[in-house]
Amino acid sequence: MNSKILRVSMIAALAGFLFGFDTVVISGAEKKLQLLWNSSDAFHGTVVIGMALWGTVVGAILGGIPTNKIGRKNTLIWIGVLYSVSAIGSAMANDPITFSVARFIGGLGVGASTVAAPAYISEIAPAKDRGRLVGFYQFMLVFGILMAFVSNYLLSDMGENDWRWMVGVEAIPAIIYTLFVLTVPKSPRWLLTKNRTAEAETVLATLNPELTIESLQADMDLGEREGSSSENIFMKKYRFPLTLAFLIAFFNQFSGINAFLYYAPRIFEAAGLGESTALLSSIGIGITNLVFTFLGIFLIDRLGRKQLMYMGSVGYIVSLSLVAAAFMLGWKGMAVPIFLFLFIASHAIGQGAVIWVFISEVFPNHLRGSGQAFGSSTHWVLAAIIPSLVPVLFGSIGPGPVFAFFALMMVLQLLFVRFMMPETKGVSLETLSKKLSGKR
Repeated sequence: MNSKILRVSMIAALAGFLFGFDTVVISGAEKKLQLLWNSSDAFHGTVVIGMALWGTVVGAILGGIPTNKIGRKNTLIWIGVLYSVSAIGSAMANDPITFSVARFIGGLGVGASTVAAPAYISEIAPAKDRGRLVGFYQFMLVFGILMAFVSNYLLSDMGENDWRWMVGVEAIPAIIYTLFVLTVPKSPRWLLTKNRTAEAETVLATLNPELTIESLQADMDLGEREGSSSENIFMKKYRFPLTLAFLIAFFNQFSGINAFLYYAPRIFEAAGLGESTALLSSIGIGITNLVFTFLGIFLIDRLGRKQLMYMGSVGYIVSLSLVAAAFMLGWKGMAVPIFLFLFIASHAIGQGAVIWVFISEVFPNHLRGSGQAFGSSTHWVLAAIIPSLVPVLFGSIGPGPVFAFFALMMVLQLLFVRFMMPETKGVSLETLSKKLSGKR
């Protein structure tokens, strides 16, 4: 693998680390914040927790605009600024509204990163390595999740204001990431869509001397370079890739993954574990996620996207059914954590490894930012709605029926993989665009 492309991809993938850290760090603080501000379940779920998620929705919906207009690199820089401001503001907040606004700003960064980072990496990566390189974004995401769980555990005994340290420590990696991303080049494919050929040629000479500007231009001409600037992803000929992006994002969230990650300690406590044991079990979840994500990245360009989705779907169905049974039948102790470890492993090797790679592959170059934004928006609208409902649903119908519903949705995902999802392994972006556009 080209060492320069690997280094640049890893820097861009650090946006995923901040995504994972920002998303999960609240899990260690959320119960303390509810007690501190005496919030109802509804207010806590929809405002204190939910505002960050709705910020993510806005960031995902609008993220395609700067990604296309000012470029992938410049968007990644602004994402770092948003994360830094959010972390500092959250740590200094003295009321739930100020806290929610600061978390909303961080959510903007999360949403935009799911658009810009995979799009950037997919455009600089060779076809044979694209799955692994874009997969680094997901690997860094789950590494960020693990570090958030570890950070929460280590900071949990620092007194009544330990939650400030939990949410504020994110400013350190956010600032480091922002400085690193200043050093990466612009995407040569994006430069060519803006007719900045000389700049694209300079980037290629530095980043990948084996690839000439003429061959890259020819590849883009083969695909969709002739596409009109007035085109959009909602045109009839892009209906199939649009449907694919929607469904993979839809099923990702209806697995219950974000609902679980946000409330992992609470779920473990509901299963009969003490607070300290619940936090330790959360670290176990983070380690499991990291190990199986690494395995998924190792396999994604070998077995392909569909095979990983098959493996993940079956694992989802088994693990979620067992979790539902454990809550419904009153199994206590370590049964629920073990089943949830299996759930996380299934997610990591399937949806976790595939989703951002797949969405970044199915749209043409001139619409990739918009397509990535659509898929990310679908993901985050559901990620805002579903976790916001979890405290209310757990309190009214209990965890068992909720997890049973998620298991049923994963049966539908298995059918989607079998009958609709194409294999994209090892195919150039331009060839994929030509193959999928206009398909009924």
